[in-house]
Amino acid sequence: MTIFSDIGRFLLMLKGMFSKPENQKMYWKELMRQCSEIGVGSLGIVAIISVFIGAVSTIQTAYQLVSPLIPPSTIAQIVRDTVILEFAPTLVWIVLAGVAGSRIASELGNMRVSEQIDALEIMGVNSKAYLILPKITAALLMIPMLVVIAMVLGIWGGRIAGTAAGILSGPVYDKGLLEFFVPFNVIFALIKSYVFAFIISSIPSFYGYYVKGGAREIGKASTKAVVVSCILILFADYLLSALLL
Repeated sequence: MTIFSDIGRFLLMLKGMFSKPENQKMYWKELMRQCSEIGVGSLGIVAIISVFIGAVSTIQTAYQLVSPLIPPSTIAQIVRDTVILEFAPTLVWIVLAGVAGSRIASELGNMRVSEQIDALEIMGVNSKAYLILPKITAALLMIPMLVVIAMVLGIWGGRIAGTAAGILSGPVYDKGLLEFFVPFNVIFALIKSYVFAFIISSIPSFYGYYVKGGAREIGKASTKAVVVSCILILFADYLLSALLL
């Protein structure tokens, strides 16, 4: 029954977000702050993870492709498709679920415990629309951009690792990137990024907004938000792959 109760409260939370803004400038300022924290604040960890994922993919792919019948450019093809389809939109955002998700849950949890949310409600401000909607909107705006950056950096990291280790030359790697390229793979990755962005922002917001108790409960809510977000990301990844590929 607890699961169905949480689902019901989650849907009611989403419904309660959509109302006419009391002060559009105030909402806009909050949206820009969230875009900065989610986008710019996550750029560093996304860049580091993407470059090293691409580098490791190149080295491990070359280690497994030992047949002389397979051209070296195949390594670039495998790294390209692996980074675009899976690593950039999925693995990176599982990490972001812990970084951005825990921050969102902790922020809202602290506001709930310190009665700041109650104060907003007393002043006639729709706290769901003011606190949660900008976070979800910012995630939907910034995370697909981060996915594109992760794709580029992952492929670039693979090129650096391949040339530095003497696995293949730069022109051969570039040639492999263009061979048998399927543009729909990029579209599919962006579709996944929007779904994951909604999960990463809405689930932590739910657990943070409805937290009860003190500091210990905020920590538990943040942990639960990250765990549930990661599970839903993996489930959504499987479901979207089964439906669209």
